[in-house]
Amino acid sequence: MTTTAEKTAAPALSDTPQRAEIRALLAGSEQDTDPTAWGSVRAFTWRALLRIKHVPAQLVDVTIWPVVMLVLFTLMFGGAIAGTTGDYIQYLLPGMLVMTIVMITMYTGISVANDNSKGVSDRFRTLPIWRPAPMVGFLLADAVRYTVAGAFMLVTGLIMGYRPEGGAGGVLLGTAVVLAFSFCVSWIWTWIGLIVSNEKTVMSISTTVLFPLTFLSSIMVDPSTMPSWLEPVVANTPISNLADSVRGFFTGEFDATATLLTAAWSAALLVVFGSLTLRAYNRS
Repeated sequence: MTTTAEKTAAPALSDTPQRAEIRALLAGSEQDTDPTAWGSVRAFTWRALLRIKHVPAQLVDVTIWPVVMLVLFTLMFGGAIAGTTGDYIQYLLPGMLVMTIVMITMYTGISVANDNSKGVSDRFRTLPIWRPAPMVGFLLADAVRYTVAGAFMLVTGLIMGYRPEGGAGGVLLGTAVVLAFSFCVSWIWTWIGLIVSNEKTVMSISTTVLFPLTFLSSIMVDPSTMPSWLEPVVANTPISNLADSVRGFFTGEFDATATLLTAAWSAALLVVFGSLTLRAYNRS
């Protein structure tokens, strides 16, 4: 039987200052809620950006490489193709901007494959977050890389004598078109990164696809100078459409057809490979 002393001691223990303080804190605290979709995306975008902060060497591909490529192609081929390097850079720079940003889209898939191979993606799937948040976070962080690459390319071009007749507005619109298209292309490598889970395989596949597409385009030369059987093929690739659209904005001569085709390609890539990516992520 419980003694009278024990009965009187129990309430005294429950009313100790420490217990009373804990009860007050619990009573005043708010219930935890699941993060919103934007909150989840923001967190994963910041996570991807922190990788760049801790490994600055990742910025080499978006700073040094674009500058070297622009300088080399201008100095080596400018005289042969356009007569002077000054004339050639007016044609080349918009195309090189496209080539640079589209080529670095492969790193999205490499990052996804790295997380997938280490089991990090499995941990993300257990969290109460919006399911596509990790993928979208990678893509938005890479959009920052694309912007940095574009800025370095444009500054270098201006130093070398490039003068966009479309003005600042045309440059901003053209750059926005490249960024939007590259965001959609990145979904291809995100999907591949999920299904192969191997960084080297992602790089091999993306390089095999991107190099022919970028060189067989209007980035460096006018397709009309190519053989008659090759000209229509090159002129109608998505990369050529993108390069022509951007070049039109930069020169102040808006190319409606190329811009509409670029928008159509972007929408198709986003719908098809965005769906495949989410499906692969949910099934992994």
